[in-house]
Amino acid sequence: MRRICFHGAESTGKSVLAERLSRELGIPWVPEYGREYAEAHGTHFTMADLLAIAAGHEDQVRALEADGAATAILDTDPLMTAAWARMLFGAVPGELLAYPKADLYLLFDADVPWIEDGTRLFGTHGERARFAAIAETILIETGVPFTRIGGNWADRGARARTAIAALIRAVDQDPHRNHRSDRLD
Repeated sequence: MRRICFHGAESTGKSVLAERLSRELGIPWVPEYGREYAEAHGTHFTMADLLAIAAGHEDQVRALEADGAATAILDTDPLMTAAWARMLFGAVPGELLAYPKADLYLLFDADVPWIEDGTRLFGTHGERARFAAIAETILIETGVPFTRIGGNWADRGARARTAIAALIRAVDQDPHRNHRSDRLD
């Protein structure tokens, strides 16, 4: 299954756009499991909580894959949980880096207004900039392919659609090519 992961700091439009593009493009999506977890358990996370979030998210992805989905939009994945671990605890457990990687990461810039929703933690300009930088650094360190998504809401949607279409075209043109990297870098 091709995985397209929406990645980046809080309140950058990932969840809203993932759901919208899923409907528009007819591609199933996996909602952010961390939000569900935070709503049930609160936001005073421990490292064990982050590991549980990554495992819960991956369980949902694997269930979708078992159902035969060819492509899926993921509203975050364990690499985003790794960014949370670095932001909150200054370290990233190897377990978070061992999960399968997406074929493409869409890195959402923190260039739109932050909106409090009860589960978000990093609303100041400094915290948000630091979290955005950590999210990008995780992608760079793991060597995964990513496309930056920024600008206003319409620009974000257009850039995401273009990136998704390009990935699907590339796979359709060369169906034997392995686009996802399951390696640790």
